[in-house]
Amino acid sequence: MATISAVVSAVALPLTAASPASASAPVQSCRETHQARIFFWAVACTQAGQPVIGGFGTWRNVPITFVDGGDAGSAEASNYLRMVPNTEGGMFANSIEVGLYAEKTGPTTSAYGPRWTELGNSGGKTKAITAGINPSVPDNMNHTYMAVRQASGDQWDVLYDFNWVGSTSDQLKVPRGNSNRIDIGLEVRGPQSVSIPEIANRVQFLDENKVWSRAATADTAQVATLGICGQSKGIPNDPSAVYAPPYCFNTKLTDATQFSQWTVSKPGPAQPRPAPVLPQRTGLFNGVDQKALSQCLASDPDACLTAVPGLAACVQTAKVCNTAALQSPSRALARSGGPVTRPGEVSARAAASFGVAPEALHVTTGTRPTTAASGSDAGMTMRTTGDEAVVTVESSAPNHGLEQRGLTFHGFRATYSAASGRLLDACWGQLCRR
Repeated sequence: MATISAVVSAVALPLTAASPASASAPVQSCRETHQARIFFWAVACTQAGQPVIGGFGTWRNVPITFVDGGDAGSAEASNYLRMVPNTEGGMFANSIEVGLYAEKTGPTTSAYGPRWTELGNSGGKTKAITAGINPSVPDNMNHTYMAVRQASGDQWDVLYDFNWVGSTSDQLKVPRGNSNRIDIGLEVRGPQSVSIPEIANRVQFLDENKVWSRAATADTAQVATLGICGQSKGIPNDPSAVYAPPYCFNTKLTDATQFSQWTVSKPGPAQPRPAPVLPQRTGLFNGVDQKALSQCLASDPDACLTAVPGLAACVQTAKVCNTAALQSPSRALARSGGPVTRPGEVSARAAASFGVAPEALHVTTGTRPTTAASGSDAGMTMRTTGDEAVVTVESSAPNHGLEQRGLTFHGFRATYSAASGRLLDACWGQLCRR
């Protein structure tokens, strides 16, 4: 891959605290967006009342577990940051999502890891994030997710753990005065089969003055479409009718003034795993104090942009900022500990995910190179580290893509790891031809 440079120069130094803009909670748009029947959400939607040119979220990558039994693709869960640069399209607006995803890949297996998705005018695309430390392992460590508008044009850059992982190609401009929205929280399909421990989401936005701020609590809407555990269902003459596991969420918005933290979970038998001891990095790299960055990511990643010397300056030029997150992609397999994916299983999952009849699919197997990032003061480059067995599913049939906007697109392509079953990348509609 060619050298990548200067892709997030919209971020400026120094980053200082600022009072949240006056706005109003986007109650209606948040409810409209999160209303599909087979998906359930526990999200907080915030609207800053001014054009937002960057979104920053952080949480720990907790274990997400699935009940044994059942078909591949019958349940999935994600915790993500969603940036809607232009809200004029309402629930159909173009958007960018980056976060943590898990999916049931078989009766006793599942896939797990971060990825980012773009929803555009004429289609969409999604891509697994394979860089960093154990990206396919629930390591209980803090990780950071960012979407930042490029210095010129209307497109956005996506960063994971302060390193660039991709750019959009079909986002709309941010009109002056447009109250664009940031959503953060859980999305679940098949709630009877998935358990999610508590996730503490923290979020900030970047305004046109290039200042990072927290939104006001008064400008934040909350949606929990499964209901809140223990709350009454409102059934007359039946006070015992309350929302109960597995069909409920636990949610809490911390702080009555600022959006400090949105804590969500879906009760179940999941037990958090102890966080591993990660190697410490020391010295300066691209101007960033690597030891200070490691310590900040472990304790308070929400403050790293202001607390770690050199980090904000590095991010604005899209250089490699976090050397600890440049290890080779993890080859972690699914929970069974061995190869679990057969082409027929992948085909069934793809048919269900995209809403296409199985007979309209074309399935192929093969290998493709895996890559890892390396960097220097000159920028970031990608090097080949080996080959990975994959299963690719394609179709020219109409489909709804990996989204819930009620739209129809022509054609899709999705590639899965043959070892873990994890979705590696996909596209639908015209974005497959870009």
